[in-house]
Amino acid sequence: MRRFAIISLVLITALALGLVSTVRAQSDITICFGFQDLETEFWVAGHKAITETLRGQGIEVLEYNANEDPNRQLEQVRECIAQGVDGIIIIPQDGDSAVTIINEAQASDVPIAVFNRPPNDRSRGITVVADNVSATEQAVEFMAQQALVKWAVTGNTVQPLILVGALQDTNAIGRREGFFNVITRYSEKYPGLFAEPIEVATEWDAATALANLEAAITANPNVDFIFTSSDFLFPTIRSVLEPRGKWVPRGDANHVIMGGLDGDATACQLIDQGFVDATGVQDLFLEAELTMDRLLEAIANGETQPNEVLLDPGFALSAANIQFDRSDMWGCVLLDEGFLDQ
Repeated sequence: MRRFAIISLVLITALALGLVSTVRAQSDITICFGFQDLETEFWVAGHKAITETLRGQGIEVLEYNANEDPNRQLEQVRECIAQGVDGIIIIPQDGDSAVTIINEAQASDVPIAVFNRPPNDRSRGITVVADNVSATEQAVEFMAQQALVKWAVTGNTVQPLILVGALQDTNAIGRREGFFNVITRYSEKYPGLFAEPIEVATEWDAATALANLEAAITANPNVDFIFTSSDFLFPTIRSVLEPRGKWVPRGDANHVIMGGLDGDATACQLIDQGFVDATGVQDLFLEAELTMDRLLEAIANGETQPNEVLLDPGFALSAANIQFDRSDMWGCVLLDEGFLDQ
């Protein structure tokens, strides 16, 4: 299965490329790693990059899957604290629960790092996160340029649609903001280019996204510009567009200009095939490295309440630069190593 095939592949590839740091073996260190679930390629890859690298350095890792229940995750973190762990890494369910968990850890003087899904209050704890606004803007900028060309050729207003993540999650908020920043800027500069954007709620759930997107496209069959706040929803988008003859590659008159954010293997493949135009990329290996290095540094230095935000600037991979920059995107690395064939 794809989930298990990634276990050694991510670590081997990351180490081979020098993307995951090496730290001295410290067999007396125990790290608690709590995560909300492993439903997407990004979370699976990040989880494996962290756990396999830490264990490879002789560090004990206690894993806890909260199955998308923030209350359960809080109890799991409390259990870790009671066991006397040296540090905690979490992938929280949302920004609010992350704040509660950080407060719990710091009240017990246990250093804690948040991987990729930041707390709503970033003043406490180690937070490693992509610049969601910037990465989204870079991807949507390329899409908007394609829309401008289409508008110049056809004279038809382009109808944008955004699949919005769960807005309790600051990642989702940043991606929505980046999308509207670009659409607003282009609308002001080129009146008539874009119609009023349609927002489709997903709550980071494929079934919810499918139902809401199906309804939106049925009501607005002229949608020809779609941004998904996470690449994992591209198969969902395909299931809605394909029966309508709108899942076609660039160059076809019915092509829907399409983009997303994360940089997973599916997105890389779809850009190769011409169905997707661009995606904002989170540098997964960099984020994993920053998370581990800073937490271990805090443990070594006796910092019980380290507070720092470490930012991954991200970038956009598009139809224009994929042949040059594909090795920088974690999803393309997995794809080129045969990950999707597993």
